[in-house]
Amino acid sequence: MCGILVFEGMSFYVTIVACFFCQMKLPLAQGKMKNIHHFIYSMLLICLFFLLSACASTATQIAPQQTVTIDKGFQAQTSPVPAVPTYRCGAWSSNNAPGAFSTIIIYAKLTKDVMGVGGATAQGVVHFQGNDQPLNKQAVSDAGGYVSFTLSLQGRQPRGVPTTVDVSFNVSGTQVACTPAFFTPQ
Repeated sequence: MCGILVFEGMSFYVTIVACFFCQMKLPLAQGKMKNIHHFIYSMLLICLFFLLSACASTATQIAPQQTVTIDKGFQAQTSPVPAVPTYRCGAWSSNNAPGAFSTIIIYAKLTKDVMGVGGATAQGVVHFQGNDQPLNKQAVSDAGGYVSFTLSLQGRQPRGVPTTVDVSFNVSGTQVACTPAFFTPQ
């Protein structure tokens, strides 16, 4: 069996050259010829499928983007970088998930240029769900800038409700507020 595949424009033609089996009238030869024809038609359909899928266009035209121009005076309009505060402080609790009747410790640290500040007085307020409770003593920071407050919860905050504690330091007549401590009774 011999075949020639000729492409012409978008359509194509197939010419099958007569072969030895076409001239013989044997039943075996005619059955093989049918199989060969089925094979050729299958191959042609596969080629047609690939041609159609390769020629299909799925791209879309992208709209041109607008040109952005930036005024040269834009950089002169930037705001200055904020100054680093002289004093910084933070507070945290010894246990972030205490029992409702537990006793925890609230810690705080005051720094000036990353060094601890000693001798500063600190006070704290616990914000329970129903009321605010001041911590019962004013503490003085040690040489490392640390203070601690003991807090007995006594079931004043419902389980699963977060509580915050505000701590502030008084240093040289300046009030410095810390990032708050927090805990959630379990």
